Amino acid sequence: MSQDNHNEPEPGGASRPGSGSGSGSGSEPSQPPQAPWSQQPQWGQQPQWGQQQPGQPLPPYGQPAPPGWSSPYGGSPYGPGAPGGYQQGPYSQGQYSAPPKPGVIPLRPLGLGEIMDGAFQACRRNPAATFGIAVLIQAVIAVLTVIFGQSLLAPISDIGLESELTDEQALSLGTTALTGGTALTIVSAIGILLMQGLLVIPVARAILNLKTGFGQTWRLAKGSMLRLAGLGLLMFAAAALGVVAFIFVLVLVIEFLGPLGIFLTVVGVLGVVAVFAWLSVKLALAPAALVAEPRGVFASIARSWALTRGNWWRTFGILLLTSVIVSIIVSVISTPITMLITLFASFGSAEAGADDLTAVLPVLVLTTAVSAFFGAIGYAFQAAVTSLLYIDLRMRREGFDVTLMKDQEIAAASGPDFVPGRNLPPAGSGQWPQGPYTGTA
Repeated sequence: MSQDNHNEPEPGGASRPGSGSGSGSGSEPSQPPQAPWSQQPQWGQQPQWGQQQPGQPLPPYGQPAPPGWSSPYGGSPYGPGAPGGYQQGPYSQGQYSAPPKPGVIPLRPLGLGEIMDGAFQACRRNPAATFGIAVLIQAVIAVLTVIFGQSLLAPISDIGLESELTDEQALSLGTTALTGGTALTIVSAIGILLMQGLLVIPVARAILNLKTGFGQTWRLAKGSMLRLAGLGLLMFAAAALGVVAFIFVLVLVIEFLGPLGIFLTVVGVLGVVAVFAWLSVKLALAPAALVAEPRGVFASIARSWALTRGNWWRTFGILLLTSVIVSIIVSVISTPITMLITLFASFGSAEAGADDLTAVLPVLVLTTAVSAFFGAIGYAFQAAVTSLLYIDLRMRREGFDVTLMKDQEIAAASGPDFVPGRNLPPAGSGQWPQGPYTGTA
């Protein structure tokens, strides 16, 4: 006697899973229920974030889900919590995730505005380490400038303006001016390089939102002082040798070629200026590389040369624009002050000043102090821009932003003197034990 094995159908016309459609134990079970593609995904599959379900277009972001939409997020193809019931998932098509910004800059290659703003923020957050160091270095240069000026004014005052100089007096003054001017130029060059090298430490730490003090900066860079001085002497010697060689060639050309030599002289001067600008940009990042990585004198020169390869015009443009902006701002602020000092703060009468040139020494001191103070602020900002430009080129060429992300993870456990990019993580931290990437380009 046959028995009816048919079950009552479920609503919608589909049989229950496992119910048979015929008689006998060997009959195949019925297929799983299949809903329309517009209502649910295929059997055994789950829709992915941001992927279009078969047969139905992806709704616009931020609008309510249409009737019948099925997803593992309760009607939201982008996940819960978004406007209108959607949220863009981390793997959805067209998704953009902003890079982290723990400090003054985002951890990615930078634009011009981000470099300028990051330099300003780094100086503002670490005023003692940036402006303080710049003011100290410029104060030393200002004191030497005053001493040099006094060494020239005193002999001229003793001789008198109306007296004619003898050959011996002229030779003595010329020797003093040449020696003092050369020494002052060397000290100024070393001071500027020292400032650029020192300020890369607070700027690099500000990228990870680490504050740096005045004494801490000197302590972290104490091993690089002599190398910075050697770099300054090397660059000055190379520049002096180039100028002497150019003057020697210039004299020979004018003497042997006559009028044609004058034309060649003008062309030669323009060529020397172009070469000087090219070399200045190629070597501009050497102080930062010497302190930040750290490296030796010649290795830092090679490092700066490699980083600027293919980026010369961009580096030149940023450095030139920064220099122009700083020069204009410093001149606008300091020039009226120095003019007022010259007009109203002179000591002694004009007649006394004509007889004794040392009477203008207080005016020289005041004007030099004002110029040094505002110049220090400008130099600090320029050094911060150069430091960020160095870091930006490393991110562009080497993926240094990935290293900075790793440094951000271990900074808190690495002590108060952590410097991004050159410190090894503590033992047992499990973070990239091979150390930060410092490969050359």
